[in-house]
Amino acid sequence: MENHKYAVVDIETTGHSSTNGDRIIQLAIVFIENNKIVNTYTTFINPEKPIPLFIQDLTNIADRDVQHAPIFEDIGPEVLDKLQDYIFVAHNIHFDLPFLQKELKRVGLPKLVCKTMDTVEFTKLMFPNLYSYKLQDIAGELEIGLESAHRADDDALATAHLLLKCMDQLTKLPLKTIELLHKRSFHLKSNLSILFFEVLVRKRKELSPAKFLTFRGIPIKETAKEIQSETELVSFPQTKEMKIELFSKNIPNFEEREGQFELMDQIQAALANESEIVCEAETGIGKTLGYLLPAVLYSFKMEKPVIISTYTTHLIDQLVGGEIPKINAILDTNVKVATLKGMHHYIDLFSFWQQVQLEDESYDETFTIMQILVWLTLTEDGDLTELNVSGGGQLFVDKIRRGSLSNIKEVGENDFYERALHKSNNCHILVTNHAMVMNDQERNQPLLTSGCAMIIDEAHQMIHASMSRGERIFSYTNWKYVLGQFGTLDTEQLLQKLELLQVPLSMQIQLEKQYVETIEKFDRAISYVIDAFLQKSNRNGKSTKKMMALEDLDLEQTIFRSVANSIQVFIFSTKSMIDSYSKHVEEEKLQSFINEWQYWIRELAIKVSEWDEIFLQNRGTEARWLEVDTRSIPGSLTVIKRPLNYQEDIKNALMTHRELGAVIWTSGTITVPSNRNFITKQLGLNSDIPIYQYKAASDYYNGAELLIVENMPDIKQVSQSDYIEAVAEAVVQTVLVSEGRCFVLFTSQDMLRKTVELIQDTNLLDDYMLFAQGMTSGSRMRLLKSFQRFSKSVLFGTNSFWEGVDVPGDALSVIIMVRLPFSSPDDPLFKKRADLITKNGQNPFSAYSLPEAVLRFRQGFGRLIRSSADKGVFIVLDRRIETKSYGRDFLQAIPNIPVKKVSLENMVLELENWYTNE
Repeated sequence: MENHKYAVVDIETTGHSSTNGDRIIQLAIVFIENNKIVNTYTTFINPEKPIPLFIQDLTNIADRDVQHAPIFEDIGPEVLDKLQDYIFVAHNIHFDLPFLQKELKRVGLPKLVCKTMDTVEFTKLMFPNLYSYKLQDIAGELEIGLESAHRADDDALATAHLLLKCMDQLTKLPLKTIELLHKRSFHLKSNLSILFFEVLVRKRKELSPAKFLTFRGIPIKETAKEIQSETELVSFPQTKEMKIELFSKNIPNFEEREGQFELMDQIQAALANESEIVCEAETGIGKTLGYLLPAVLYSFKMEKPVIISTYTTHLIDQLVGGEIPKINAILDTNVKVATLKGMHHYIDLFSFWQQVQLEDESYDETFTIMQILVWLTLTEDGDLTELNVSGGGQLFVDKIRRGSLSNIKEVGENDFYERALHKSNNCHILVTNHAMVMNDQERNQPLLTSGCAMIIDEAHQMIHASMSRGERIFSYTNWKYVLGQFGTLDTEQLLQKLELLQVPLSMQIQLEKQYVETIEKFDRAISYVIDAFLQKSNRNGKSTKKMMALEDLDLEQTIFRSVANSIQVFIFSTKSMIDSYSKHVEEEKLQSFINEWQYWIRELAIKVSEWDEIFLQNRGTEARWLEVDTRSIPGSLTVIKRPLNYQEDIKNALMTHRELGAVIWTSGTITVPSNRNFITKQLGLNSDIPIYQYKAASDYYNGAELLIVENMPDIKQVSQSDYIEAVAEAVVQTVLVSEGRCFVLFTSQDMLRKTVELIQDTNLLDDYMLFAQGMTSGSRMRLLKSFQRFSKSVLFGTNSFWEGVDVPGDALSVIIMVRLPFSSPDDPLFKKRADLITKNGQNPFSAYSLPEAVLRFRQGFGRLIRSSADKGVFIVLDRRIETKSYGRDFLQAIPNIPVKKVSLENMVLELENWYTNE
């Protein structure tokens, strides 16, 4: 690395496009030679135009900072001279370098000719398990100093340290891994191959032995040896004084939380009595520690693990990485923890090795293979959810998931899933997810029967886990992708490559004929569905995204059965052919090709099974509906089938655990005032199972208030466009007073989109960053991260933002709820469920619709106050909360906070006063 010099560059600009008149406002360069920072250069630049307010907010660079700075014409020659003979490095080089090149061209200077390195690309390779690759997030994760993100001088310095960290990480990799990386590095987008070669040459001269296991030449991190420690049996602290003494001794500045000790006592009693209970613990109770302490002590006593199930990978990581260390500190011990997920979470090393032998199909595939090669030297669990890969990379990851048909004999003790099973039998706390619990009932030998008790956190999400387990989804684009893998004899797909196995041309032609017939039948079936949908759909509706129950289309099944039969024939023919011509194949590359065939045949078999369940089976206990965006037909076509009854499924999954010991259900929101057993009934729990509720301290919500805007129009009395105008005005007025930091929650994607478009047309919030679910690209978590980066930002979300989003502190201070969160009466899933409830002699509104909406309302409010220091205003624009008798159900469901009914004008004054006193 001492042979090259690096110039690490970062720029701040007035916008994203130099061509459209945006200019650089700050430029910084950090120079690296001989693996050390040797010099820096930084300057403000006068853009000769005002800096947009949201850029000022992001960069903390105001017009006054650049007022007397040089213009780019004055410093361009100096910058160009400084960058000569250096490798140009930037974090997302595809922005910084082209922007700089365009500015050089604009002022009549020659183009910078240089080699490049992108630290985004480099970091993704060297640290493939980071949650985010934004510089600010990386800096926090890798402990790199970054005082002011989005200031060029600080960003460039942080990027320079990141480059050095990546270089250091590269040198620590085993020689074989570096060789495998170097082989593929020429396909990267920046000139990282220079570095890989340099390190490779140096590494070959070293004689230090590798400290890694290997599988067929691929280095793998060795599992850390379990720390064997004698655990002193600690008794459960029975009294309040004993608990305070225990916590205070080992937790600095420990503050007693009201309800937490009571929760501990109740869980301890349930464990000792092997009983089943439900515990609802509001935010602020300290729920996780509340159940972990008695669970760990009970496990020590019983010498068997307590199983803890939660819903998401994030929550598992939070529990293992954040809460267990606290328990270790409190008890001064070493709690042995194991995590166990479904088989498909783990990598199949043999499949990965086979894929490495093949030629890569794309940049995404090359890059993902390189990421996995590094990851295998870092991971102890082999859990593929640790990897942060691109969308195209995810398709590759799906090919190398561990399955029941995986060749485990080849992998032996290196198999990560087998490692996880071994570890789960020798631990105190076994952490798993709801999906694993639900699927365990299908196994001949269940994996979760070694415990002495089970605690189910985020208990209400077990309903979603059961629904997801029974859900079947047909995606047109996904089907076309799978079918497209086979191709015809004149395309470079699987069928054409059969000649490698010396399959006779006549057999190839026969298979091609079957394939073409299958594609034609599939396309006819899809056209049939689309035509039926278009005839029945409301063409006058302005929304482009539509849904309709499959039953409403009156579809004949013959055409769907014909597709299924044709695919089955094709699968049978291809399997017979592959089995026949692969018996004597020994060459590794050919074997990899055969495995590729077998993989896609299995995928097609799964697809035809789903086709059969969705289109040809209708038991009446599921909802089936079609979703389509009329702007993209048939590409957007999706058909979903979801079970309506999941009580029995959940009962069966928990049957064995009830026999083993206590079962404890816990959640922050599991009851509603008017229907205490609404969730527990859906979970299939008996009505005699006690429900214990633990409220946060009375002063926990001192910083919250609720405003009801009483002069909003009634949506049933005005047109939708008039209502949206009123919503847009309320949002704009609120945002201008609060200066952003605002969530706007909708129940309809259509209304969200129209409201955002109207606000954008008014230009009233041009100085704010608007992030809208379904409109702004990126996942829910990415939108949330983007929202948190800007103080002047607004996030518009739908149902998936009602819960599970944590924004503590000043980043979120206002939530606007546009409509009470009732399910749309036109939603096919809701309509089907309402029909079943009616047949059972109940009122769908009071039995399901109202309690479901109240629960969502509680969850929406729960986003606002995440700590006792938080302050926030919850604004409801839906007048039904005061005009309808059921409105009190919503207000009773949230903590006792001030509720004020105000006009829109007075709401603005109220907010101004509230912020003045903040």
